[in-house]
Amino acid sequence: LFLASSSNKYAVSHSLFVCSQQKELMSKKRDEFEDILEERRLSSDLRYAMKCYTPVIYKGLSPCKPNAIKSAVLQSEQVQYVIKQLAKEMGESPDIIQEEATEILDEMGHSMQLGAVRFFAFTLSKIFKQLFQRVCVNEEGMQRLQHAIQEHPVVLLPSHRSYVDFLMLSYLLYTYDLALPVIAAGIDFLGMKIVGELLRRAGAFFMRRSFGGNRLYWAVFAEYVKTMLRSGYAPIEFFLEGTRSRTAKTLTPKFGLLSIVMEPFFKREVFDTYLVPISISYERILEESLYAYELLGVPKPKESTSGLLKARRILSDNFGTIHIYVGQPVSLRTLASGRINRCPYNLVPRHLPQKPSEDIQEFVSDVAYKMELLQIENMVLSPWVLVAAVLLQNLPAMDFELLIEKTLWLKGLTQTFGGFIEWPDNLCAKKAVVSGLTLHSNIARLVDGHVVLNDKGVEDGAVGEIVFKRALAILMCATYRNQLLNVFVRPSLVAVALQMTRSFRKEEVYSCFSFLRDVFSDEFIFFPGISLKDFEEGCFLLTKCDAIQTSQQEIYPTDKGSVIVSFLSTMFRPFVEGYQLIFRYLSKETKEVFTEKQFIPGVRNFVFQLLEKGNTQCYEALSSDMQKNALAALVQLGYNHGKLSWQLMALSYSLMPLFRKLIG
Repeated sequence: LFLASSSNKYAVSHSLFVCSQQKELMSKKRDEFEDILEERRLSSDLRYAMKCYTPVIYKGLSPCKPNAIKSAVLQSEQVQYVIKQLAKEMGESPDIIQEEATEILDEMGHSMQLGAVRFFAFTLSKIFKQLFQRVCVNEEGMQRLQHAIQEHPVVLLPSHRSYVDFLMLSYLLYTYDLALPVIAAGIDFLGMKIVGELLRRAGAFFMRRSFGGNRLYWAVFAEYVKTMLRSGYAPIEFFLEGTRSRTAKTLTPKFGLLSIVMEPFFKREVFDTYLVPISISYERILEESLYAYELLGVPKPKESTSGLLKARRILSDNFGTIHIYVGQPVSLRTLASGRINRCPYNLVPRHLPQKPSEDIQEFVSDVAYKMELLQIENMVLSPWVLVAAVLLQNLPAMDFELLIEKTLWLKGLTQTFGGFIEWPDNLCAKKAVVSGLTLHSNIARLVDGHVVLNDKGVEDGAVGEIVFKRALAILMCATYRNQLLNVFVRPSLVAVALQMTRSFRKEEVYSCFSFLRDVFSDEFIFFPGISLKDFEEGCFLLTKCDAIQTSQQEIYPTDKGSVIVSFLSTMFRPFVEGYQLIFRYLSKETKEVFTEKQFIPGVRNFVFQLLEKGNTQCYEALSSDMQKNALAALVQLGYNHGKLSWQLMALSYSLMPLFRKLIG
C-alpha cells in the first residue's frame, strides 16, 4: 500500500548515509553548567538587585530612550508612506491616521526603566530560590552571547514551555551584566493590572494575536521591531513557537516576526544579525496540570493579577532544576551567503512595502526550522523523562525493580542516539528513580513494590469521571515522555515502518517512513525537504545500537534489535493509534462542512465513548493538540470531506494487527 513513485527519489548514493550522517551524529562535547542560584543563596538579594549595572552594548552605543524609538518609528518613511496611502484610500486626514498610529505605539511600546528591572531582580531571586533547587546555565554560551551583543544586533530565540521562560532569560542576562532584551509579549498581559505595566517597564513590548489585515498596525509593529534592531541597544527576544507548548514537544515555527528581524539585513541596513537559539529545560514544569486540563478541553484561565496571586500557593512546591543552554550564535549573513540575492531590494526604495519573494519565504522557513532543531539538540533530559517513557509502556502498574532496570537500559539507548542526559552526580539508578518519583509524586507513586499512576479516586464516581481522571494523569506523564521523542523520532519512524511494511527492501521501508513523516509533520520538527536524509539518520542510529543491519538495498533487523524496534514502535503507538481514531471519526462524519471548533468536541466525544466502553486504551487521543495536528495533516495531504486518501485509509484500518502485536 505504501509504495509510491518514490523510487527515483530514493536512488541516491548509499555513501550519503555512510559519510555525512556519521559525521553529524557523533556525540559532541557539551558545555558544562553552573548553578546561578548557588551564589544567590549565600548573599543578599537586595545587594544583588542594587548592584552596579552597566552592560556593554552593541558598538558601545548610548542606550536609546523608549520615547526616542517611538518618535523614530512615527517619523520613518515606511510608516509615513502607509499613513498617506490609507488617508488617500479612506478619505481621512493624515493627522487622524497619524493619531491612530500613535495610539498603537502607546499600546505596544516598552518603557524599560532600571527601577523596574531591579524590582524584578529582587523579587525573582526570592521566588526562584523557593521554587527551584538549581538554575543551571552553560557559561561558555553566556560568554559567546556577550561577544555577539558587542559585535552585531542580536535576536534571542528561546524554547517556550512555561511563562517562566522570558522572566528567567531577563534574570539571567541581568546576573551576567548583559544588556536586557526587549521581549515580544502577547497583549493579554496588559489585562493584568500593575503586572502588565511592570512587564512593560522591564522591557516587554506587546503585540496583538492577529493583525494580518490591519495595514497600519502591521507597518507600525514591523517598523518598531526593525528600529530597535537597527539601533542595536538591546537584544530582541521572541518565541519562534508563538505560544507555550502544552505537550513539551516543539511547536511548528511561526515566521512573521522572524521575517521582520531579517529584513534590515536583506535591505543592507545592518551588516549582519546574529540569531541565538536557547534551550530551556524543566525537570518539572510549573503549569503541568494546567496544560493537561487545557488539552482535555477545560478553558484556559484568563491572565489576571488575581490569578497570579492565587497561584502563589505553588511556592510551597519543589520544581527541581532548570537547565538553560545558550547555543552558538548563528550569523544570518553566513546562512544567506550563496543562497539569497539581496540586489532586488536595491531596485525599490526602502520605504515601499515589498512582498517577499518565494526564495525569501523559503529561506525564512528554513532558518526557523534550523533554529528549532538547534533548540531541540540542546534540550536537557532528566532521569524522570526516561522513567515516564518506560512507565507509560507498562500501565497500569510496573514492578519497581524492573522499572529501574528498564530506565538504565533506556539511558544507554538515549545516549547512543545523542540525547543530552543530565544524570545527578554519584547517584545510582535506584536513587535517581526514587528522586524522580518524589519530585513528581503528583503523577506517579510507589505502592507495594510497584509504580502506579497517581490517579487518586479513579475507582470512584461515574465511568466518565474515571476516564477523565486517568486521562489527566496520562497526559501529565506524557508531557515528560514527549521530551524524549525529539531524540527518538527518526529511528522510531524507521522502526514503525519496518513493522508496517513487513519488508526488508529499503525502498519500501523508506516509502512508508516518508509517508509517516508527512502525516506527523505537525507533531514533530522535520527540516523541510530532506525526508531521505532523515531516513538515513534513523537507519544510522538503529545501526549504531545494533538494532538493524543495512546494505545498499535492504534492511535486516538483528536478533538483539527486536527488543529495541518493539520499544520504539510502542513509544510511538499513541500517535499512530490516536491518528487512526481521529481518521475513523472523520470517515463517519456526515456534516458537509464543519469548523475546527466543531471538530474538536466531536472527536473528543467519539474517543471518550470508546474509552468508556473499553474499545481503546489510547487516552492521548483526547488531547486537543493531537486532534488539531491530525486535522492539519489531513489538510496538507489533501483530505476531502467524506473521502480519505488510500494511504490514510491504510493507516486508519490496516494497523490493528500491528497494534495487537505491539500490545502483545
